[in-house]
Amino acid sequence: MIIKSVFDRDFKKYGKVVEGYDWTELLDTLNKVSEKPEDGTIYEPGDAWLEGLPICKELSDRMYGGMPIQLGYCNGSNTALNCLEYHRDSEVNVPADDIVFLVGSQQDIENNLYDTSKVEAFLCPKGTAVELYATTLHYAPCNAHPGEGFRVVVVLPKGTNTEKPEYEPQCDEDTFMTARNKWLLAHPESNEAANGARVGLVGINIDIKNIIK
Repeated sequence: MIIKSVFDRDFKKYGKVVEGYDWTELLDTLNKVSEKPEDGTIYEPGDAWLEGLPICKELSDRMYGGMPIQLGYCNGSNTALNCLEYHRDSEVNVPADDIVFLVGSQQDIENNLYDTSKVEAFLCPKGTAVELYATTLHYAPCNAHPGEGFRVVVVLPKGTNTEKPEYEPQCDEDTFMTARNKWLLAHPESNEAANGARVGLVGINIDIKNIIK
């Protein structure tokens, strides 16, 4: 696998670099109020410190067109794919450390299965915000450098990744929902699959630990 850059043309079908915002206060706050585990990842859909900053309203007004949003984070250490998820809207990621995105296209899901050989890797430098489009399959970021880990602000519409709504599945896609506004395809080797998530990934469970520098 080749790790490209979010500035490469190949990234354009998955998302874009977000410009026109000052991320300094947001990332300084993230580093102060959140931990960075060395063995695994943690995720918080919304954080009061981040959502109390002026950038929250600015993102709500300009990035999401006035929609209510949440500012949370995904921190820790990871090098494996494990799962891919998608939402019904774009997700903005603002990393405080260099990270690698493992991404794919929802359009390549066939018969409720996605072949991991189609996954691509993109390096996102710290301080570079990226919008991942609604049709972009993604999951937890990966380390860009051995042993360094990451902190990443995650911006999504309010309520995303919180408690799953209650309903009787009427189609196969309904069985992939694991939280509000979150459809997840798990690899059979992942902890998520072991805990009951629907298996939807075929192929190898990609791990980039031997190609990052």
